[in-house]
Amino acid sequence: MLGRMEELNGRPVRSEELRSLALTNYGHFTTLRVEGGRVRGLRLHVERLVRDCRVVFGAELDPGRLLGYLRRAVPADGGAAVIRATVFDPALDIGHIGCNAVPAVLVTARPAGGLELPPIRVRSVEFVRDLPEVKSVGLFGALHERRLAQRDGFDDVLFVDGRAAVSEGATWNIGFVRGAEVVWPEAKSLPGTTMQLLRQFRRCGKERVTLGQLDEFDAAFATNAAIGVRPISAVDGVEFAVDHPMVAELGKAFTGLPRDLL
Repeated sequence: MLGRMEELNGRPVRSEELRSLALTNYGHFTTLRVEGGRVRGLRLHVERLVRDCRVVFGAELDPGRLLGYLRRAVPADGGAAVIRATVFDPALDIGHIGCNAVPAVLVTARPAGGLELPPIRVRSVEFVRDLPEVKSVGLFGALHERRLAQRDGFDDVLFVDGRAAVSEGATWNIGFVRGAEVVWPEAKSLPGTTMQLLRQFRRCGKERVTLGQLDEFDAAFATNAAIGVRPISAVDGVEFAVDHPMVAELGKAFTGLPRDLL
């Protein structure tokens, strides 16, 4: 059975090396679901980390070295795990954040949960993450909104921009179903790996979706690498069919996606 592990650049991490991550909290990450030593969309995860490292640090990240670190976290028994690769510089601090960076890779792993999860009911809020195209470690704003929503009885939060256009959830992408068509919002958001893989689905489109248009859709769903496809039962007061066949088909499409050997 997989235990939890934490390694920095392929060796056990020392507590003092996490000080920058805890206090400065500047970096980026990706999360992979590994099953039987294989990952859906492995290339997309690696490309994300390399691209975001250039954006966040102005530095190059070696894909081969990165893959070597990730392989160390694969469960020996072939079980399912959620592996997170966080890229940060242990030497950077708030007062000298402009220094040349030497990014390091922190790999953590934990057992993965199941993919058949109950529907969620979410509340919308006007919020745009910093650099929405980057999966950054600075999650305070997003998690604060999630906390407020959960304290008010919702399961999670959905972000909209200043023109009420739907963008993304706190840690997931959102898609909608209209008839036989899958629609992804075009507002600025993280290009999630699961969303990118499912956009190859034969009936997918992308368009601006506002809160006022939600009742035009039959179903809605959340996606990320850890959960796959999860039905959304309602956004604010707009309810959706949680047993829509297209959402079920998308879930099957996700589980049937080819997985790359890590």
